[in-house]
Amino acid sequence: METEGAVTFGDALGALGGGIVWLIQMIGQSFLNFGYAVAQPQLWLDWSDKQAIMRFVYYGGSVEFFFVVFTTFLVFTAIGIWRSSFMWGCVRVLEGIANSVGRFFAWAGLLMVLQQVIIVFMQRIFTRPDISIGFGIPLQFDISWYAEELKLYNALVVALCVTYTFVQGGHVRVDLFYSAAKFRTKKIIDMFGSLFFMMPMAVLTWMYGWYFLWRHLIVPKPSASDTLDRLLLKARAMRWNVETIGFSPNGFTGYFIFKILLVAFCALIFLQAVAFFYRSFLEWREGPESEGKYLDRDTLGEGEEAYEGTH
Repeated sequence: METEGAVTFGDALGALGGGIVWLIQMIGQSFLNFGYAVAQPQLWLDWSDKQAIMRFVYYGGSVEFFFVVFTTFLVFTAIGIWRSSFMWGCVRVLEGIANSVGRFFAWAGLLMVLQQVIIVFMQRIFTRPDISIGFGIPLQFDISWYAEELKLYNALVVALCVTYTFVQGGHVRVDLFYSAAKFRTKKIIDMFGSLFFMMPMAVLTWMYGWYFLWRHLIVPKPSASDTLDRLLLKARAMRWNVETIGFSPNGFTGYFIFKILLVAFCALIFLQAVAFFYRSFLEWREGPESEGKYLDRDTLGEGEEAYEGTH
């Protein structure tokens, strides 16, 4: 006996069918959206136009942008299943991006140490209240500014070296049953982790981080709930209002950079999730002989193998 307001099996089936139709429509529409964005770049890249800025803000965290990325992933995956060489090429490019970015910004750790030493010397030995760097028009800030800037170097290492560390096998891994599993079972676990943990985490963090970034760059502050039409109306009163407030009166004034790093962190994580899924799939299909194929890992030199992967 059906009760009023109860959800029947037919209703649930109809909702599922409607969801599938909507998904197919969004995937098909993503080709049109991508083509239109490429054909009309001035609509979102000409930042002399305030409406173009608002379109950039809207589409950067929109459903349309998500499905463009999602559809690109589906297309590349389909081509890669057909031609393994193409998928291996994607792996090499994506892991190469992670390694190149990480190896470059890892030097921020050395800069952080050197700057801390300079600060100690200037404060304790020369008793200077500020540091001036450069010639002609020097870069001169209070020592507290440089002291707070050390957080930026740490953020550079954390945000931009995270995928490099992943490729190098440097992250700590809690292993309950993974090591005892068979080779192909491990690859299935890796593929599952890429699709259901890494990618969703990167997407959710991007959605929050994107608007978190722009709320500290422009006013009126955009919101994730704003429609495109509403943002275009806000464009009339839009002006740049870049966050430059430090935690202390003379402290570091570039805290908006941390918001940019959060978005970059999400993008790198998502790309690495794609690379890890592709690598795991290819190793699962080709067998143990393909494990570590094209993997570019740093080495400490001959005889130091026992120390590698433990950092």
